[in-house]
Amino acid sequence: MTALRPERETDASYGDQSYEASGALGDWDAAGAVHPGSYEASYDDPYEDAPYEGAPYEGAPYEGDPYRPRTPLDDETMALRMPGAAPGPESEPIRAAAASSASLATGPATGGRAARRKAAKRRGGRHGGGGREAAPAGTSSADAESGRPLSRVEARRQARLRKASPSVIASRVIGEVFITTGVLMLLFVTYQLWWTNVRAQAQAGSEAHQLQDDWASGKRNPGVFAPGQGFAILHIPKLDVVAPIAEGVSTEKVLNKGMVGHYGEAPLKTAMPDAKTGNFGLAAHRNTHGEPFRYINKLKPGDAVVVETQDEYFVYKVTRTLPVTSPTNTSVLDPVPPGSGFTQPGRYITLTTCTPEFTSKYRLVVWGKMVEERPRSKGKPDALIE
Repeated sequence: MTALRPERETDASYGDQSYEASGALGDWDAAGAVHPGSYEASYDDPYEDAPYEGAPYEGAPYEGDPYRPRTPLDDETMALRMPGAAPGPESEPIRAAAASSASLATGPATGGRAARRKAAKRRGGRHGGGGREAAPAGTSSADAESGRPLSRVEARRQARLRKASPSVIASRVIGEVFITTGVLMLLFVTYQLWWTNVRAQAQAGSEAHQLQDDWASGKRNPGVFAPGQGFAILHIPKLDVVAPIAEGVSTEKVLNKGMVGHYGEAPLKTAMPDAKTGNFGLAAHRNTHGEPFRYINKLKPGDAVVVETQDEYFVYKVTRTLPVTSPTNTSVLDPVPPGSGFTQPGRYITLTTCTPEFTSKYRLVVWGKMVEERPRSKGKPDALIE
């Protein structure tokens, strides 16, 4: 027989003889083999516990196939596993989580038009936008995380929130004005307390050196001096003050240049130091512009004040101090000032400045009496040597 029939299965050929399934079973019975009906009970199948290594195929083996796997196939055997991981129920949550992640990333593959639109929105836009845009400021965290586009009303609301209100703009302008004002005030204070002193001390020092050079060369002669013209040098050894004395008490021409001004103009005209009697009145800044009278409040009775001119040194000793008086109290410059302790005409000196410090509300006054007149040819007095 050369053709195979459906009800017969050829397992092997031995020469020209072929065996049908029933003939093979008969031969097995004759040889003492066990019938397939008792195969499972009598035959120790080495593949009984082994997993089925073949992939499922159409036309599965029929029920009587002795090589059909003893355990049913499952999906776990169709996929790759980590070595040593056995299939079982614990794999189900893993497969479910993976399926959920894939569904969120790609969206459902099937569904109606509404489902496809929702999937497109989750992916970033109807036409597959390149990525999710950053949520505008003020959107809720839920909208930002879900990537839900804003409606027209929401977009307008966000635009209004981002726009600064008039009160915010006003506060910003006021803040900038305050900052600018503070910076300008700081610059002004720096100018007043530091730079004016630097400039005035330089001018005063230059004037003092010029006076001494002129005296040495004989260019200056005693006499009447023009306003703003230097004619003497004031020494206060205790305070380490050396400042030129100029005619007049003009703020711009004399005092702001770091010099000491002489009350030489009416109605506050006072005597010169070489006068036989009279009160030699002087004024200077206590703060800023060189501040030569900054610490005259520290002078005590007996401290020396020396006036150096072209020909002589005039040495005074402090007698009394008036801590506070009105700026209009011009009697302190009288030939015999009231409150000074002087009772008769003599050769006096009066120093005036502002008080308290950094204000001009009141005046501080220091009086002194001449105790020595020494020609320059005899050298410096002891008050300048000690």
